[in-house]
Amino acid sequence: MNNKEGNNRGSGPRANSSRPSSNKPKPAMQKRAQGPKKVKTIVKVADTTDKVEKKPNQAPKRPKVKDEIRLNKYISNSGACSRRDADIYIQSGTVKVNGIPVVEMGYMVKPGDVVNFDGAVLTPEKKVYILLNKPKNFTTALDEGQEYRNVLELVKGSTTSKIAPIGRMDKNTTGLLLFTNDTDMIRKFTLPSQKSSKIYQVSLDKNLKFEDLEKINKGLVLDGHRVYVEDVSYIEGEAKSEIGIQLRSANVKVVRAIFENFSYDVLRIDRVAFAGLTKKNLPRGNWRLLTEQEIINLKNV
Repeated sequence: MNNKEGNNRGSGPRANSSRPSSNKPKPAMQKRAQGPKKVKTIVKVADTTDKVEKKPNQAPKRPKVKDEIRLNKYISNSGACSRRDADIYIQSGTVKVNGIPVVEMGYMVKPGDVVNFDGAVLTPEKKVYILLNKPKNFTTALDEGQEYRNVLELVKGSTTSKIAPIGRMDKNTTGLLLFTNDTDMIRKFTLPSQKSSKIYQVSLDKNLKFEDLEKINKGLVLDGHRVYVEDVSYIEGEAKSEIGIQLRSANVKVVRAIFENFSYDVLRIDRVAFAGLTKKNLPRGNWRLLTEQEIINLKNV
């Protein structure tokens, strides 16, 4: 037994050193093989995360500053021109902010910035909206030496801002007339495509025939332009020469031309409603400031 034990002790290491590789190390190799797989998975997740965080072609968000305002709106608020025209000036490079020309559309002006527009420093004004119930013998015309007084006399003292009427009215036309220093709103309500309704009470020299009323109600063509009438009717309790007509045009000349097209002389035109505004509690010759809700409604028309 001693010999066998000695033989085993003496031959064991030598036998192991000369023995070909066995399958015993395989478990360790399998562990090493699994290791890189885990590393690859981690790297793949990290790459995916980087792609989400570094969205290509996306500029970093600029922190918002309180009371910032778009440059074109700042220019419009100053009364220099409308926002659309301001964009043209900006693109042409004639607008400077703090002495540096700005051509970027959507540039934000911060409190304290100095804006130079076409050589002049701008000071934005608060927007003013004034509703007047215009009497006769006042006109919106600004011709020198005119015989009749200007409507601006009727709202004198209402504001220190430079305001203008929306649309035109001759001396014989009465009713609602809106004044503002908001050039965007002035432009909005003078466009042919604008959608707000106006209601006029028209006094004719004779009764309006029913067949003519029906023709007007269907719309007509004046000077090559289609005129759409939303509604026309006799005024209840009045002679049939007193007519109510509703249409989108703010041009009083269109109202007059409609009836003259059917050989009626128009004696008086009174605008009784303008884009949802009415003469309620507003006597002839008086004016009032619009409420915040009325301003919102006008901007959303």
